[in-house]
Amino acid sequence: MGKVAAAIKVMPEDPEVDLDGLQERLEQALPEGAKINGFDRDDVAFGLVALIPTVVVPDEAGGTEAVEEAFSEVADVESVSVEDVGRL
Repeated sequence: MGKVAAAIKVMPEDPEVDLDGLQERLEQALPEGAKINGFDRDDVAFGLVALIPTVVVPDEAGGTEAVEEAFSEVADVESVSVEDVGRL
């Protein structure tokens, strides 16, 4: 089986959230077998900036659900949504 890469938009709870700290917590929350292949930042509005990690997971892992659940449980995360998915 192959691997799946997904761009996942992570919205912080408010503009005051330390994005570098949030990025570290997201990396630590990854389920086994998943890895982050870089982060982008997206200016949303009114100073709010979303993190968009590109996450690579094995195809047999069943998609990105485990990563989405893990990210949604991280402190200071308001919402998690998959923006793009593709096979590697």
